Amino acid sequence: MQIIAQHADLLMILAILFGFFMAWGVGANDVANAMGTSVGSKALTIKQAILIAMVFEFCGAYLAGSDVTSTIRKGIVDPMLYEDAPDQLAFGMLASLLAAGVWLLLASIKGWPVSTTHTIVGALVGFALVTVGADAVSWGKITTIVLSWLASPLLAGTIAFVVYLSAKKLIMDAADPLASGRKYIPVYVFLVGFMITMVTLVKGLKHMGIDHSIQTCLIYSSIAGAIFSLISIALLKKRELHDDPNHSELEAIFAILMVFTACAMAFAHGSNDVANAVGPMAAVINVLQHNGEIVSKSPVPAWVLLIGAVGIVVGLATYGARVIATIGTKITELTPSRGFAAEMGAAATVVLASFTGIPVSTTQTLVGGVLGVGIAMGASSVDMKVVGGIVSSWLVTLPAGALFSIIFYYLLTALFGG
Repeated sequence: MQIIAQHADLLMILAILFGFFMAWGVGANDVANAMGTSVGSKALTIKQAILIAMVFEFCGAYLAGSDVTSTIRKGIVDPMLYEDAPDQLAFGMLASLLAAGVWLLLASIKGWPVSTTHTIVGALVGFALVTVGADAVSWGKITTIVLSWLASPLLAGTIAFVVYLSAKKLIMDAADPLASGRKYIPVYVFLVGFMITMVTLVKGLKHMGIDHSIQTCLIYSSIAGAIFSLISIALLKKRELHDDPNHSELEAIFAILMVFTACAMAFAHGSNDVANAVGPMAAVINVLQHNGEIVSKSPVPAWVLLIGAVGIVVGLATYGARVIATIGTKITELTPSRGFAAEMGAAATVVLASFTGIPVSTTQTLVGGVLGVGIAMGASSVDMKVVGGIVSSWLVTLPAGALFSIIFYYLLTALFGG
């Protein structure tokens, strides 16, 4: 308590700096989830993707970001365990932010698409182990996260595999691709309208007090999908489609659909993953503002969300291209129809996970979606060396976050005499 009172201003500055650094890492690494396939398939240039993602990630993070800090990031550590040692909680949160930021920086330099959620979870586990012990960690939730490493890429890959093969069979390989395109593209447009509405409702707006039941979300999403589909039918009737052996006109339509899906994923990602930086930062700020008193739930000030949102945007603009390149070009060769299938697989998995309560990584779902499309084209089209490197980076993310957090926790306590 005395340490907090003595160094409150400095600790506040560190919380802001480390929180911004962590948010920068989210932007540099995780935003590739929304934009990697769009760039890889050439539906968007890297500059266009970054500009679009900056807008939708910022809006998601600032307008619909997490409005409470409850049991510190997904219930991994209970802050009330630190009622008698608020300085430990403050140093632990600072160490976790710095640890996560450093790991995301290293991963981004290597071009590894890792999970920012798993990074901060590992960091929280690390400091909890050295302060309270193993009993402070919700191991059940850790087990669920580990299981999601297999489940989420598998599910996303399966959905993407089916979507791509259906589009290939029904449209691209049909005897008359243009006639088949007019017939079936409105079906895929319906899926896009349905899915982006579902993603926005269940992931993007839940922190704004707009929390609908499953039935209501399904109804709204079906209506949105039907409207999108009817508009596409009208546009396809007006548009002159010409016979093209390379299907470039049909691919151009899938490219447009990808942009809509990517925007929805970016908005949903910003609204959810900004909490990875804002949660621990707000926890420190709350301790400081309450003079060392631990408050289990407290509103996140708007300026804290703004720091997180700006950090994400800066990270994306300055360093996002590396991970976008890994997702979009290094795993397998993407076209708009293939990228569309991968994004649909990822979006569907995120929605299903939201309703079942299973914590999934948007990074892993999109990588799974890209893999599913690659396998649909033939296993030889997938660069397994790149995939092996990505999977290895996933496996070391939790322990890396924990190790860095422990190191930084002891450094901070030594510096402040804790």
